[in-house]
Amino acid sequence: MSDATGNAGELLRRWRQRRALSQLALASEAEISQRHLSFLESGRSRPSRDMVLHLSERLDIPLRERNLILTAAGHAPHYPHRGPDAPEFSAVRGMIDRVLHGHLPHPALAVDRRWTLISANPAARKLMAVAAPHLLEGKVNVLRLSLHPEGLAPRILNMPEWRAHLLARLKHDIRQSADAVLAALHDEIAAFPCPASTTPPASDPEREGRIAVPLRLRSGAGALSFLSTTTVFGTATEVTLSEVTIEAFLPADNRTARAMTQAAEG
Repeated sequence: MSDATGNAGELLRRWRQRRALSQLALASEAEISQRHLSFLESGRSRPSRDMVLHLSERLDIPLRERNLILTAAGHAPHYPHRGPDAPEFSAVRGMIDRVLHGHLPHPALAVDRRWTLISANPAARKLMAVAAPHLLEGKVNVLRLSLHPEGLAPRILNMPEWRAHLLARLKHDIRQSADAVLAALHDEIAAFPCPASTTPPASDPEREGRIAVPLRLRSGAGALSFLSTTTVFGTATEVTLSEVTIEAFLPADNRTARAMTQAAEG
């Protein structure tokens, strides 16, 4: 969890600083006076429920953290929060599974805010099955699974650039959420050994004209190349759903598309 200690004004100030905004810039964006914002941040004035929600929207604060600020200000949480295993969340789980199934024969999975696996379609589970059993027990973290030397790492043909891509995404998540657990995860997986790359050098024609970093995997069907896409529920008003991300891996070339279709038919 992010650092949620302090009163509501202190929490708002920390989020403003994380977003690299001055008081004047945020006050202008929120259409309030800088003096009023200063009073709120210093604790001289207690923010109303509507003001917390208004400033949180301008600062793009995660819904979970907005609830914490509301509580610190003496208000009830605004956004409902149900865990992924709660009975009330079953309909959402069904919707997520249908989205994942719709990506077949290509791999797709759903993760929470800390990259813990929520669900995966059969194609994704088949790819993950090559990892050591201890990495697939309990709560599975897909970043750890990807970069661990007993996970997918030995099969990733362009490991250095894929590793750099994942670590950059994780750093972005840390900046957005201020989550200490994610920061610890980054330190852990950044310390994993990085196998030598079998990717052609940067001057190789194969790399020219790329529009995205592919995931290249060694498989029994030869080298598979995927481009990842990320989907979030942009209109979510429930905490857990707002933190769900669907990662789909689509074929980057015809050979991979044929291999995935043949594997599904087989």
